[in-house]
Formats: sequence, structure tokens, C-alpha cells
Amino acid sequence: MAENLRFVEDEENEHGGTKIQPLASTPMPNLDKTEGGKKQSPTNMNKVLGLEELSSSNVWRASLAELLGTAALVFAMDTIVISTYETETKTPNLIMSALIAITVTILLIATSPISHGHINPVITFAALFTGRVSLSRAAVYILAQCLGAILGALALKAVLNSTVEETFSLGGCTLSIVAPGPHGPILIGLETDRALWLEIICTFFFLFSSIWLAFDKRQSTPLGRVIVCCIIGLVVGLLVFISTTVTAQKGYAGVGMNPARCLGPALIRGGHLWSGHWVFWVGPIISCIAFGVYVKIIPVANA
Repeated sequence: MAENLRFVEDEENEHGGTKIQPLASTPMPNLDKTEGGKKQSPTNMNKVLGLEELSSSNVWRASLAELLGTAALVFAMDTIVISTYETETKTPNLIMSALIAITVTILLIATSPISHGHINPVITFAALFTGRVSLSRAAVYILAQCLGAILGALALKAVLNSTVEETFSLGGCTLSIVAPGPHGPILIGLETDRALWLEIICTFFFLFSSIWLAFDKRQSTPLGRVIVCCIIGLVVGLLVFISTTVTAQKGYAGVGMNPARCLGPALIRGGHLWSGHWVFWVGPIISCIAFGVYVKIIPVANA
């Protein structure tokens, strides 16, 4: 998640030795190079797609770290969600947000030296749209993240009893739930349009305030990897707290900002977790596109 730890450097792929060329829209200086007086195009389709990375063992090893990191993230975050509400504390939102911030930080620090610490399709999409990774690497990472989320949800299901699993929907992302009412079961939760706006706004704020910090060498270099990871974790926890507090709506699990994390429980638990599930994908993708446009209009000299 902490960028693709070219965070601090934008040189060669540290494993394969081949430099990943940015997308054509990425605002980076000195893209054109000459050899023998002839200009070579940096937007060669093979460079943009990064097809050679599909045969790189280092990419697949990094994807394994993404898979395991996302599995640990889903297991830990969903456990935190369930336990904080199960214990009936007076400030479950605050405790849950703080624990999530700590968990995200630890997993970022653990995975960033291996896979550059994405463990979230949002970070991978943002890295793709700003030219930090190739399309091939992005596809491999997102696939690994989704598989990891499924494994994390399966692990959680294996240790929960059926009553807790049903009561808390396996800790998954929900817009609404069915609850008992005075005249039978009723549907309570957040409207789809409000949930979509929350996803778009919170995800963009997440990218703008923390992920750009990792992408921008002027900031990431002096701060260092550990501090950047801490800032990202803190921002995630803050946004979880804001989204669950500002709505104050029972049945709404809060902003997702991680489509893979929402996908795992939905596939394993099913049922109402699929209701409005598209919101947890469409919202973040819109934010990633907006973030890519924002990065594009930053003056090259300042980026």
C-alpha cells in the first residue's frame, strides 16, 4: 500500500532490472531518450503493458506477499470489527479505528520491502493511473489481493461460531442489514447514493493525503518508509472513524476504501453482503481516476 516503494526512488525495477515506463499521460520529465540520434518512444505498447513482467519470478514472488498481506489484513480487520461491537464498549468506533490504523501500519511495514506494500486494489489502481506500475503488474497484484481477501475470510469463518458469523456478517462491508421491527423484519442502513459519495470522497482524501505522500519523492525521501507507513495507517483509521460516526446509521459498516477486503466476505458469506457491493468498487475506481487526473495537472517541475 505504501506505493511501490519506488516511494523513494523511481529508477529501475529493483528485481528485474527493467525500468517500468509510465503511461503516456503521466507528467514526468525527460521521457524521450535518444540513441544514435534517433528518438525512441517511451509509450511503446509493450512497455506500457509490461508484458515481460508476466514471466518474471520476482513479480510472482511479490504477488505472494500481496496475497498473504491482504489475507492477514482481511482477517485482522474483520476480527477487529466483530470484537469491538461484540464487547459492547461505549466508544466502539474510536477503538475500532485505532486498532485498524495500527494493523494497517504493521502490515505495510511488513510487506513494503517485498511487494512495495499495496495490499489494496485502490493503491494498485492509483499506481497504475499515475504510471508507477505497468498494467501487467497491476493485474497480477489485484488478482493476488482478491485471492488473499478470500483466504482471509475463509480463515475467519473457520474460527467463528455460526451465531457470531451471522450476527456480524463475517465483518464484511454492508450498506444495510435486515433487523427485527415492531411488525416484522425491516431493512436498516444507508442509502446507496450516500454510500457511493462517501466511498468517492473518503478514498480520494486517502489518496491525496497519504498515498501521494508515498508517491512524491520530495516528501517520502526525508520522512522515510516507516513514517510514511504510519501516516497511511493513521489516515485509514481516521477515515474509518469519520465514515462510521458521521452517518451514525446502524447497518452501515463504514467506508470500504478496499474493494478486495469487501469482496472476500461477500464471496464466503454471501447474502446481503452482495447488496450494493458494486459501490465498494465503483466509488474507489472513480477516486483513483480523479487522483490520476490531479497528478497529471501538477506542474512537472514540482511533481
